[in-house]
Amino acid sequence: MAESVFAVGDVIAERSVHLTRESLVRYAGASGDFNPIHYRDDIATAVGLPGVLAHGMLTMGLASSVVVAALPAGVRVLEYGVRFTKPVLVDAETGADVHVVGKVGAVDDEAVRVDLTVRCADTTVLVKAQLRVAV
Repeated sequence: MAESVFAVGDVIAERSVHLTRESLVRYAGASGDFNPIHYRDDIATAVGLPGVLAHGMLTMGLASSVVVAALPAGVRVLEYGVRFTKPVLVDAETGADVHVVGKVGAVDDEAVRVDLTVRCADTTVLVKAQLRVAV
């Protein structure tokens, strides 16, 4: 990747990912995180949550994968960080759509910083989401 390939403000990735309760169970199996707030409504509401929540690491991973898939093969991720602001509620019947936009926020001689906007419905679920990749 060369500096001229990306310019500040370029949208390099945009995609919606649909999550279902099955997605959450599969992620629980892969990650080993079987906390029942991620698949049982009764437990989620009993602890004061509005419903079943997607795993935070699942949301974070989906967001980065949208950007990484849009970059040239072999690009190295140098850093990735987010701040969780709101959970992704996954309805038993309709699921949830997580919308990710990756926009170039900065370019220097060594890296490109991609700023991610991650929303579910009308709610921003991750802020300060930034991915730095080697140039």
